[in-house]
Amino acid sequence: MCIFCKIINKEIPAYIVYEDDFVIAILDIYPMAKGHTLVIPKKHVTRLKELSEEEAKKLFAGLKKVIEKIEKISPDYNIIINQGPKAGQEIDHLHIHIIPRTGEEKIFYNIRHKLTEEEAKEVLEKLNG
Repeated sequence: MCIFCKIINKEIPAYIVYEDDFVIAILDIYPMAKGHTLVIPKKHVTRLKELSEEEAKKLFAGLKKVIEKIEKISPDYNIIINQGPKAGQEIDHLHIHIIPRTGEEKIFYNIRHKLTEEEAKEVLEKLNG
């Protein structure tokens, strides 16, 4: 059983921000910023695509309620869903990060580049081919 399932089943403690029948939201124990919160579906799935449309609606309804709480810390925040280990997903249970931003954080360095026409064509071919 994964650590999130143990938290959901109240087998291990967590700092609960919000909970309803479908989701639990907890403070991240390794926060990137003060108030970094994880919104977790109680159903054990690894990826967002594994949820039904109705379940996804419930997850995002819970996310919206947690955002209202996060905005008490800052009106600015990141919402991140890591899907798979190469994308940074460390726990094999779907979860959404909400990271309040005050401007004092030293995260998310700018590593972007201008999209070239060649790159765009290659990506579109994979997505639409």
